[in-house]
Amino acid sequence: NGFMGVVNCSDGIKNQKIFSANFILTCLASSTIVQLVVVLFNSCLIGLNPYLYATYRIGKPASMLWYMTNKLTTLLATCLSVFYFFKIAHFPHSLFLWLRWRMNRVIVMLLTLSLFLLIFDCLLVYMFTDITLNIIGKSNLTLYLDENKTLYDKLSMLNILLSLSNLIPFSLCLTSLLFLFLSLVRHTRNLKLSSLGSRDSSTEAHRRAMKMVMSFLFLFIFHVLSSQMASWIVFVSWNSRYLKFFILPLNVFPSC
Repeated sequence: NGFMGVVNCSDGIKNQKIFSANFILTCLASSTIVQLVVVLFNSCLIGLNPYLYATYRIGKPASMLWYMTNKLTTLLATCLSVFYFFKIAHFPHSLFLWLRWRMNRVIVMLLTLSLFLLIFDCLLVYMFTDITLNIIGKSNLTLYLDENKTLYDKLSMLNILLSLSNLIPFSLCLTSLLFLFLSLVRHTRNLKLSSLGSRDSSTEAHRRAMKMVMSFLFLFIFHVLSSQMASWIVFVSWNSRYLKFFILPLNVFPSC
């Protein structure tokens, strides 16, 4: 990630112009480095003293920082998938051609919307963490939640909203993947009709972009499911022996 950041920054300085791909890759590399540092810090803290991590003063900023870097990395990877779609796919539709002609503006707008989505999610996580850390120390958490139905409903609603916020990057990536596949099918059919074979540079670009988007989608689904399970396990039982099996995929995701 450091290599990616240095190379893209040096290219921007030489060309005296920042391209969309270079900017997204540089931001993605930087956010991934920060995320890995946060994951390392949290892992060491949980391993050395899990009860210290559960305190309000340490747990809240650590959780917030982890979620911010995690969400930012996901949103930047989503923007990169959309960029690959506009750069590689070929459709004669007037709307696609209009958006492709203004691709840099579309990417800037997408990054701006991602920033607003990040702020909204951080507010949700702030409220969710604030409630969770205050009740982790209860001896009988199930009984405590039964007696506080309003608190339970509030936590459930926050968790649902956080889950729904993941639908936006997932939908964008899935749409990019499907349209890349349709563009590849159309391009391959045109090559066969023109007797030029079924492989050329555009075909390889389609396939490589599809592999990237597909691998990100697979890791993203795996990550979201693991994070949801981990949040509920922490909420129900902080010392659960199953927690480590769901925290492991959360740490693997940024590296992959």
